[in-house]
Amino acid sequence: MSDFRTRLAEWLARPIVGNFIVGVIVFNAVILGLETSDRIMASFGPLILMLDTLCLAIFVVEIMLKLVAHGLRFFRSGWNLFDFVIVGIALVPAAQGLSVLRALRILRVLRVVSAVPSLRRVVEGLLTALPGMGSVFLLMSIIFYIGAVMATKLFGDAFPDWFGTIGLSLYTLFQIMTLESWSMGIVRPVLEVFPYAWMFFVPFIMVTTFAVVNLIVGLVVNSMQDAHAEESNAATDAYRDEVLEKLQAIEERLDKRG
Repeated sequence: MSDFRTRLAEWLARPIVGNFIVGVIVFNAVILGLETSDRIMASFGPLILMLDTLCLAIFVVEIMLKLVAHGLRFFRSGWNLFDFVIVGIALVPAAQGLSVLRALRILRVLRVVSAVPSLRRVVEGLLTALPGMGSVFLLMSIIFYIGAVMATKLFGDAFPDWFGTIGLSLYTLFQIMTLESWSMGIVRPVLEVFPYAWMFFVPFIMVTTFAVVNLIVGLVVNSMQDAHAEESNAATDAYRDEVLEKLQAIEERLDKRG
């Protein structure tokens, strides 16, 4: 039984199997997109639903095979848990109050993240960067709070829709940080009433949009590089161990012949 599980695990780890699963995920994404068209569903509804069910059945079989191959070790992998939850959501019957789950079936497309190593590295890099980003977000929160209080006191009376309360000021400053219609939509009208308002908005944009956001990007890139380096080191160690085992086997054969 142990040999069967080992062979099954090796078969599931083959690139051809992984590529097949990725292909099914992409195909299922197209099918789910077609289901949003009333015209297409009116013509090919039964076929599309059958193909959708077939894709789901393939995902279920894959999860079951992995459970057989790995046993309880299956749940030690975060990516396996991710796949298990995504497929499990798709199996929940969409009826009455649970009808929203039909829309959640598109989450199956996220399985491509766990199936493609390069995408896994991106997600792992983001997760690794979260502790460092926490400090950056805290700094940004402080800057936003200070800016919101100042903007409310400076511009609240003249522009109550944008800066009437701290909450409105926070939202407006967030819009300014994203550079969405910040100049003609907000800042220039304020400058017509307060000519020196640029002394507030320009430093705020420089600090939040360019400095702090670049810090976040730098943390993510650094974490992705670290994750890639760890993966490369693991592959190198595995190759070295394999070579050493082969050399040891060759030495044992030579000793027996000698």
